[in-house]
Amino acid sequence: MAGMMSWLLSLLRPLFAPPVCALFGALFCRSFLLRILPAILTMIQTARLSLRPFAAADANEAFACMTPTLTRYMAFEPPASAAVFELIWRQWLWKIAEGSDFVFTIRTLADGQFMGLAGLYRTAEPEPELGIWIREDAHGQGYGGEAVAAVAHWGAQRLPVAAFIYPVAEENHASRRIAQALGGTVFASESTPKYQAVIYRIPRPEPRQE
Repeated sequence: MAGMMSWLLSLLRPLFAPPVCALFGALFCRSFLLRILPAILTMIQTARLSLRPFAAADANEAFACMTPTLTRYMAFEPPASAAVFELIWRQWLWKIAEGSDFVFTIRTLADGQFMGLAGLYRTAEPEPELGIWIREDAHGQGYGGEAVAAVAHWGAQRLPVAAFIYPVAEENHASRRIAQALGGTVFASESTPKYQAVIYRIPRPEPRQE
């Protein structure tokens, strides 16, 4: 319980700093807290991993893993500094609170080691987007597929989704295998400034048997 409270406070502190409440008012802050609590108390668990909505306390570990080689097949470049990354992740916190996007921090269930981030974006659309990255020294162990499958099941249980989309660099064969393992098929392609991409449609997963 102490660990949960510490994590909860680490998430809320940036949102409820005095300048924020002074700007928007205490009543707004209390209302916002009631909205955000269901999201931030979410935890997804798999055989080896736990996934929780991104918190400020995760920022340093995430930033340290965002290298040019990690992001070569991603739409973004590594943030230039921790301060630049802070501008990004603060937007994540607001979107998590709104329920429009979810960014999950992935950690090992056994010892809490940071493994990467998973995302579920544009949740109001019939086909939200899934995203994933795993730290480079943990590649090849199936963590990415395990995390994406868990987020897809979580989303399917809570949202009226028809399917999920999964954009991926054409040459990123490991990530493409994740989509294929979930029944995904390519339905479109696009050119990005960094690479040629294909877009998979992943069918809504069947409910898991308890």
